[in-house]
Amino acid sequence: MTVGAEVDRAARIAARVLAIEVVLVVSIAVGVAAARSVVRLAAALTAPGGLAAQSATLNGSWYPDRPWLDLAAQLVSIAALVLPAALAVHLALRDGTWADLGFTGRRRAADVAVGLAVAAAVGGAGLALYLAARALGLSLDVEASGLAEHWWTVPVLILAAGANAVLEEVVVVGYLLRRLEQLGVPAGGAAWVSAGVRSLYHAYQGLAGLVGNLVMGLLFARWFHRTRRLVPLVVAHWAIDVVAFVGYALLADRVGWL
Repeated sequence: MTVGAEVDRAARIAARVLAIEVVLVVSIAVGVAAARSVVRLAAALTAPGGLAAQSATLNGSWYPDRPWLDLAAQLVSIAALVLPAALAVHLALRDGTWADLGFTGRRRAADVAVGLAVAAAVGGAGLALYLAARALGLSLDVEASGLAEHWWTVPVLILAAGANAVLEEVVVVGYLLRRLEQLGVPAGGAAWVSAGVRSLYHAYQGLAGLVGNLVMGLLFARWFHRTRRLVPLVVAHWAIDVVAFVGYALLADRVGWL
């Protein structure tokens, strides 16, 4: 075997190993949940009354009559969301691609400001889409919080929002797009893969979850490809979820349309 052939063979093996890594990491992080989400959507579509008669709770209680056990279970669930993102970060650090995820540099204040601006725009559009889908019977009744009122309810919801933001943006945007780039996938195709995974992950919410997260995923992928900054996306996602989770917990009993 010539030197050139040996190099080509080593490159193919490296690409195959990298592709397997991507499938495993994404499957563990969000893939299984996305498949379960599609099954839940199918169940809601075929249930009596269709989507409009079904509901989904994003932050449910594990032990509603035992607050301390419920708190422990909530914290374990939050840790389970963060761990796959930590694995993706570890792999990026190990092969030297961590800097490509946009967490470095001294633009933290600007990143936060941009993230909050994005949250306001995307969050407002997402809420409008959800309300329209509900009015048309194309979305489930999404309860952003099913937790009872405890001293720890709001802090846990804020932590859960952060965990969801870190999981989705680090794995589905930063890690996945960078790995697809390494595998030679064009930016446009990679953006659709990333957005598609995000969309299926939220399919259980109905049309609003599918379409809204597909559009959000495409926008976030485009942003990352252009700026290589992931912090604004994490901040935006976190802010959107904090407003949804905490706002629902505080206002659901007082505002009828929620």
